[in-house]
Amino acid sequence: MKITILGGAGMMGQGIIRDLLSDRAVIRIEELRVPDSSAQRLEVLKQEFAADPRLRLTQLDVTNAAALQASLVGADLCINAVPTLAGHQMLIFEAALNGRVHYIDLGGLGIYTVKQLEWRERFREAGVCAVLGVGGDPGMSNVICRAVADELDEIDRINLYWAAEFLGPENPVLVPPYSVSTVLAEYARPSTQFLEGRHVSCVPLSGRETLELPEPWGSCEFMYSPHSEPLTVPLATGIREKGIREFTWKLHLPQREHEVWIGLIKAGFGDFDEPVTVGGAAVKPIDVLNAVIFRNIARNKERIPAQEGYDIHFAIGRGRKQGVPTTARCEVIVRPNALYEGYLDAATSMNASIAAQLLLAGARPPGVFAPEEFFDIPTYFRELEKRHFIVNRHITTG
Repeated sequence: MKITILGGAGMMGQGIIRDLLSDRAVIRIEELRVPDSSAQRLEVLKQEFAADPRLRLTQLDVTNAAALQASLVGADLCINAVPTLAGHQMLIFEAALNGRVHYIDLGGLGIYTVKQLEWRERFREAGVCAVLGVGGDPGMSNVICRAVADELDEIDRINLYWAAEFLGPENPVLVPPYSVSTVLAEYARPSTQFLEGRHVSCVPLSGRETLELPEPWGSCEFMYSPHSEPLTVPLATGIREKGIREFTWKLHLPQREHEVWIGLIKAGFGDFDEPVTVGGAAVKPIDVLNAVIFRNIARNKERIPAQEGYDIHFAIGRGRKQGVPTTARCEVIVRPNALYEGYLDAATSMNASIAAQLLLAGARPPGVFAPEEFFDIPTYFRELEKRHFIVNRHITTG
C-alpha cells in the first residue's frame, strides 16, 4: 500500500507514522508519503526514521492545489492529519475525491462533519471510501458507542465521556494535550448535543456532571464540549431505529490544566482566530499563543517532570434488552506503557493508524461514513488490545 499522510510531521501525524511503520501493522506498506508545511518538523522525522526507506518527506503548502493533488497521485489512502481548525478540511477532502483516493481524517469538533456527510453520494459515485473522525475522540469513542448500542434492543440514551489524569509532580510548564486551537474551541464554543430526540445548541462549559471513577481519576466533573460524535451516532443505522432520545459527549481534563484553559478563555483567547492589532500589525491570538507555549516548552524542557498519563473513554447506554431494563457500559482505559514513549497522544494517533489499516485491509465500500457505521467491533477491539489498551464491557439489568 501507498499512503499519503498530510500534516504527518505534526503532533498527531508523527504518532500515526510510528504505529504504521511498527511491527503491529496488518498491511504491507510500500511507501509512506509525508507532505508537511514545516521544514523543521520534517527534519525531526528524517532523523528518527532515516533508516526506513518507505518514508518520503516533502514540504508542502496544502493551499497549493496542484501540489496537493500531486501528493495524492498513486496513493491508496489519504490520511488528513492537518489540524481541523486550520480550515483546510474541505479542500483536502475534495482533493481526495478528485484523485479517487480513499480518505480518513481526525475530525474532532464537528465543524466540517455535517458538510462532509453531505458528499456521501459524490464519493459513492466515484467509488471512493471516506471515514471521518478516526482518532481517539472521535474515532475509538464512536466504536465504543456502537458496542454499547449493539447490546440494547431499545435505546433511551447513550452518554459518552473522556477523562484524563496525570500522576507525578505538578508540571510548571503548560503542555497542551493536543492542538491548542482544539482545546480552546472545546472550552469557548457552543456544542451540539442530542437531547429529547433532536440536536440542541448548548452554551460553552455547560452540562456539568460529577462522576465517581476508579483511581487515579476519582471524582471528575465533566462538561459538554463540541465534538462530532453527537452529530453522527444517534443518527446511525442500527442506533436511530432503536428509539434513542439522548446522546451527549462530555470532557474532563486534569484540574490544574482545566483552570489554565478557563483562564485563557477569560483573557479573551476564545476568539483565537480573530486578528488583533499589535504595533500596527494584525496578528491572530492563536499564532501568538502557540508561539509562546511551544517556546516555553523548548526553553524549560528540563523543568518538565516525569508524569504518568491515564485516559478513560467510556459510554453508558440505557434502554431495554428483551423487554428488561438494561444498562450497557463499554470503556477503554489507556495506562502508562513503554510502547507509548514518543507519542504525545497514543490514543489518538494509534487509533488513526488502526482505522487506516482496517480500511485498507477490508472491502472499502464507497461513500462517506462515521466510524460507528464502518468498523467491525471485535476486529477493532483486538487491535486496541494489541496496543495494550484495556477494553472492558459491562451489562447490568433491572
